[in-house]
Amino acid sequence: MSPPPGTLFPTRPPEALTVAGEISGALGAHVDRLAAALPVLRAAAPTLGGWGTDLAARLLTGSRLLAAGNGGSAAEAQHLTAELVGRFDGERCPLAAIALHADTSSMTAIANDYGFTEVFARQVRAHARPGDVLLLLSTSGRSDNLIAAAVAAVGAGAARWAITGPGPNPLAAACDRAVCLPGDTATVQECHLAAVHMLCRAVDTAVAAAATHGPA
Repeated sequence: MSPPPGTLFPTRPPEALTVAGEISGALGAHVDRLAAALPVLRAAAPTLGGWGTDLAARLLTGSRLLAAGNGGSAAEAQHLTAELVGRFDGERCPLAAIALHADTSSMTAIANDYGFTEVFARQVRAHARPGDVLLLLSTSGRSDNLIAAAVAAVGAGAARWAITGPGPNPLAAACDRAVCLPGDTATVQECHLAAVHMLCRAVDTAVAAAATHGPA
């Protein structure tokens, strides 16, 4: 419909203005939740830095990182392993890291034969060795298959680390070390990506230091 004579631009209907305001408010609240979580992530920097130093030492001496998660957390876990096998900031040797959920044939076979709770635990029992690290990511910290994997890692002699949503939670309790981050699912996932990058940066720094000065 053409605007009335003398009107340069058509006016927006009131309902459009209401929806635009709701969207603006929702997006502002999203950023506010992330901003509220960032101080907790900053406080976790010494822990993530220590993990990076420990992980670099293990990987440089033949151990491996096994990582797993469900849904968005699976994507974060696979992002981490890709950064380690490939590269993060600069050139370095490839580091042994495996995303357990990326083996779809094993995952679906195990789920079919043993149930979904066993999809990671059985792989941990098959692959994990003393000195390896099992890193589990979960926004809830309550996924039965990740908790079962942590339990399986005990028998394999692997270290158990978790990056989760708000604590305390069962997965954090089942692991040797945990970083628990606050917020709703979206906020936790966004913080998990930052935590993964912080861990990678710590690993790269420790690997570079080992190349320059020798093992710590």
